[in-house]
Amino acid sequence: MNVKTQNIQLEKFFNPDSVAVIGASNTPFNLGATICNALKHYLEFPGPVVAINRKAEEVSDYPGYSSVKDVPHDIDLAVIITPASVVPAFVKQCGEKGIRNIVIESAGFSEQGAEGKKLQMEINDYAKQYGIRFLGPNCLGVMNNVSRFCCFYGAYDGMVNAFNKAGGVSYVIQSGGVGVVIFESLMDDMQGINKMVSIGNKTDVDEADLLDYFNSDNTQVISMYLENVANGIKLMNVARRVRKPIMIFKSGRTEAGTAAALSHTAGMANNDVVFDSMCRQAGIIRLKSISELYSLPKMLTEMPLLRGNRIAAFTNSGAFGSISADIMTEAGLTIPRFSPETREKLSKIKGVFNINNPVDIGPALPQVYLDLIDIILAAPEIDGLLLMSSIWRDFIIDVIKEVMKMCKHYDKPAAIYTPNSISRIISVRKQFNIPIFDSLEEAVRALVVSYEQFRYLRKKER
Repeated sequence: MNVKTQNIQLEKFFNPDSVAVIGASNTPFNLGATICNALKHYLEFPGPVVAINRKAEEVSDYPGYSSVKDVPHDIDLAVIITPASVVPAFVKQCGEKGIRNIVIESAGFSEQGAEGKKLQMEINDYAKQYGIRFLGPNCLGVMNNVSRFCCFYGAYDGMVNAFNKAGGVSYVIQSGGVGVVIFESLMDDMQGINKMVSIGNKTDVDEADLLDYFNSDNTQVISMYLENVANGIKLMNVARRVRKPIMIFKSGRTEAGTAAALSHTAGMANNDVVFDSMCRQAGIIRLKSISELYSLPKMLTEMPLLRGNRIAAFTNSGAFGSISADIMTEAGLTIPRFSPETREKLSKIKGVFNINNPVDIGPALPQVYLDLIDIILAAPEIDGLLLMSSIWRDFIIDVIKEVMKMCKHYDKPAAIYTPNSISRIISVRKQFNIPIFDSLEEAVRALVVSYEQFRYLRKKER
């Protein structure tokens, strides 16, 4: 199957016209019912939805049937959330009905030993026989912020807030739990989700398939959490042709982590040294923590790429100039001396405590901030800016907004950190939609990642 044909079929996972939730019933705590409830009441999914259960009972006012073969209309996507033992039979029913896309959210397959592996082989055989593509098993499902479709089990009313803030980042997540952390954390950030897919055991559709798919849609940044790599060569070949930033956090770096990954999603975590080398060769940014999955993408969606490692630091607190110099040096960034021409321009601005790099400014009017930063960004010896200014007056927010415009004008990025409480940072970031980082370390890391992406792009152009 060529890439174009594959992507057309994968599109039905994210934009189905009709859905069957197999295993949804009115039994207390039924997980399939939470999917029906979310589609009906939170997302107002416009297409037909049916519930498949033994009693053929309605769920959330959606009609019920005892078999997908009894449904009188075509179905684009089936979501299976039943005991593992009956999943193969339902996959066969879907194939006979003509359903070619299935999300298997049930657990209890290759991650559960010999019996689970046998069930998995049955599913694989039916999928091959009927030309079915499937996600999972042992996964959370998919969401599409643009079409307001989500089949996460356990979805709750608060999740609807995420659908009010679409963004440019698409996520491939091997663990549903990590997906929930990202989902909830981004509610406190300025960056929203474009699409998210939980792949679980990824027996059929894997991270490389989805990387290809997200390379063809409106995604700006592709972010992944993996516990193992299904096919390293395949992933590397796809990544090499993708120009969008690819960010991966992978667990299983240690022996203990590898064992945990095996029991969680049946995934041997692979050799970490080999994986690290593959990332560098394929132009994949390797992340250091789960939090970077949701904290760093805004640097790549809201700012130009960093084209060199020469950084100017600007602060209204001398202490943060010194602290940032240490952090940037340890991160491999340089803090160059300003040229005589730049120093001369800076010296003409009143209210500057230090015209060397890092620049330290005292209490000053907004225009003083802007004049200084304009000189710094215009300087040919500077590639980017680390802006550290506490929001001691509301006008600092307006300054930051203007700096974002300057960055686009000069095609140089600024990583922004405001030395304020986390609650204050979150409040300002959400209210004014500006890319502030939670810590100075995070802001410096964002500069490093931006420069990494720039270098990877240059390598891919050769």
